[in-house]
Amino acid sequence: MHWQTTRYIVDLTRPRVMGIVNVTPDSFSDGGRLGAEAIRHCERLVAEGADLLDIGGESTRPGSKAVSVDEELGRVLPVLDAALTLGVPVSIDTTKAEVMRAVLGRGADIVNDINALQTAGTLDAVAAHPNCGVCLMHMRGEPATMQERPLYGDVVTEVREFLDGRLQALQARGIAPERVVVDPGIGFGKSVEHNLELLRRQRDLLALGRPLLVGWSRKSTLGAITGRDVSQRLPASLAAALAAVHGGARVLRVHDVAATVDALKVWAAARG
Repeated sequence: MHWQTTRYIVDLTRPRVMGIVNVTPDSFSDGGRLGAEAIRHCERLVAEGADLLDIGGESTRPGSKAVSVDEELGRVLPVLDAALTLGVPVSIDTTKAEVMRAVLGRGADIVNDINALQTAGTLDAVAAHPNCGVCLMHMRGEPATMQERPLYGDVVTEVREFLDGRLQALQARGIAPERVVVDPGIGFGKSVEHNLELLRRQRDLLALGRPLLVGWSRKSTLGAITGRDVSQRLPASLAAALAAVHGGARVLRVHDVAATVDALKVWAAARG
C-alpha cells in the first residue's frame, strides 16, 4: 500500500501524519500565519514528526468566502518553495486549476481538492502531470453554504458512490490509482450524526480500493460531543484520530502533529 506523489512514494503500511499549514487570515482554528511565520510553522511540524505537509491559502471553513487566484498564489507560493526543502511530501489544498498548474510547476507533490477535481480545468491540470499525488474529498454543496441543513438517505453509501464515480473519472483520464487517496470529508456538508456515522462505518469506504485520508482535527462535531471550544479539542481530536486509524485510515490530517505522532506510537505498541 503506497501513495505515488511527484517526488516520493509514500509507504502507507503504517498510518501517516499530514500537518496542516493554513496560510490564511480566517481558518476556523489557526488562521493568521502568513509568510515567514507560516514557513516556521512548516519547519516546526516536520521537527515534530509530520510525514507530509498540507498548505492551504484559502479557508474552507463553513461560511467562508472564496479568494482570487492571485491572492491565493501570493499566500501559498513562498511557503511552498520553503516547504519543498524540508524532506517531506508537500500537498497544496486548493480547488482552482490555475493554482494547481502553478504549484505543480514549482514541484508540489500532491493536490488536495475538497471539490474532488470537479471544477473546470482541475482534472486537466492533474492529468497533465505524470506523477503528482491526488486527494479526492467528498463535499455536499460549497463552503459558504454546505452546513445549511445537509440531507442524506444513507450518508456512507452516498459518500462511497460519489468517490467511486470520481475515481472512475480520474482513471478514464489515465491517472494511475496509485496516485490517488480519498477523503470522506468530515464536516463538509454533514451534520454531527452524519460525521459519526461515517466514523462508525468507515470500513465500508475501504471497498473503494484506495487509501483513506481523514481529517477530524478540532472539528465542530468534536465540540458538539464534548462541549469544548475549538482551542480545547486536542483530547477529542486524538480519540477521533485513533478511531479513524482503527477503521482503516492511512493518513491523518491534523493540526497537532506532535501529540498525534505520540498517540500513534502508543497505539502501534499496544498492537505489538
